[in-house]
Amino acid sequence: MTPQSTFMIVATVRDGQVENLRSVLAGMNKSIGQADPDNSLVPFSQFVGLHVARFVIVDARTAEEISAHGITPHPWRPSLVFLGDCDSNTNSFLALLAIRAGPGLQKIFSFCEGFSEQNHAAQKSDLLAWMKVHNIQPEANYINTVGRTVTQVHEEAVLHQSLSDYLQEISVDVGRENTRALRQKLLSYVELEKHAGRLSLTPPEATPWGWKTGNLMHKFGIPLFLILLSPLFLAAAPFLAWRLRMLERSDPEIVIRPEQQHVRQLSVLEDRYSSNQFNVFGDIKPGIFRLYLLRFSLLLLDYAARHIYNRNFLTRVRTIHFARWVLMDNNRRIFFASNYDGSLESYMDDFINKVGWGLNLVFSNGVGYPSTRWLIKGGAEHEQKFKYTLRRHQLASEVWYKAYPDITAYELSRNSLIRQGVETRQSSDAEIRAWLSLI
Repeated sequence: MTPQSTFMIVATVRDGQVENLRSVLAGMNKSIGQADPDNSLVPFSQFVGLHVARFVIVDARTAEEISAHGITPHPWRPSLVFLGDCDSNTNSFLALLAIRAGPGLQKIFSFCEGFSEQNHAAQKSDLLAWMKVHNIQPEANYINTVGRTVTQVHEEAVLHQSLSDYLQEISVDVGRENTRALRQKLLSYVELEKHAGRLSLTPPEATPWGWKTGNLMHKFGIPLFLILLSPLFLAAAPFLAWRLRMLERSDPEIVIRPEQQHVRQLSVLEDRYSSNQFNVFGDIKPGIFRLYLLRFSLLLLDYAARHIYNRNFLTRVRTIHFARWVLMDNNRRIFFASNYDGSLESYMDDFINKVGWGLNLVFSNGVGYPSTRWLIKGGAEHEQKFKYTLRRHQLASEVWYKAYPDITAYELSRNSLIRQGVETRQSSDAEIRAWLSLI
């Protein structure tokens, strides 16, 4: 199995250079916000293990909201974020970026503080070192299916389409009820297509020993750590509960309808493919209690995403491909980015109806979020307030790339099941029918 990894390079944009940077990034697109896979700056198509990537100019457009808590807004200068999810480890992928997209990245990063295009042009190692220094790891990270590579996605999509076409061709002659004969013809057809080079089903690589060991240590180490601290948690529970409820009752509720111009700027980027991108950025509520509550919530979320919800769904939500939660600005602000299927409205409704308590657990610690009760009640249940909050804090992606833009998470899962049916033979007629129904 090839595990996925993530990168997120963050750098402050030089004063007066935001619009110039935005213009350069726009030149990477084939349509508004949608990357040209073969653009001259970062030719995404050359990175066969890259699932998704984006460039975002992060601006604290809602920074004044923290004033309602009696806190002077902390200054934030627009920053460039380049993030993505890939099939190799982070350092290896960054090294590949420096080799294959060095000049383009040098041009992009030249708009950022601490980067000199002239100084870095001579050696790719300088660019790589700079990216490593500016790379931020997420507090929590979600991958729809750990181990599913870009190569696997494309091969299984071709397999499904090929089998679907052939099934229509033979079903009349063989008969739709003759399931065993249909299966045998389909399996024989796959072998012939593979021999002819029109189909390929690359076997998975061995799981890296270092990743397997680290993942196992994390799986058992986090629960052990929490068990050891449980007496302290139990002793402090009454105070923590009292403090939480006191803050929930006193925190100001900020209900502001998002500006129509902002909504229009976001909407023009959405629903161009089956999948969409999403970014939100905002302040964390003041006080050490809120910060540590947020960090603990993200610890639990990351654990669940790594060891429980790592096969096709996040709780009951099945439309998310990748997502991350990142603390920024010395833990004063939080950035969330995701790739999801369908419209934003359905995406928000999915969370409200299926996992509202999970949203509250994390985002109730952010400024502007609807009021909660005991951390998990309320909040996202206030549908309109919640949707206003998300839109108000949402940021557009200047460039967004997805290696398989019209394949949904459901289709990825279905295609993998079809492949399993090719490689693992079914024993009963019911199992054969179930496999054929996927095609």
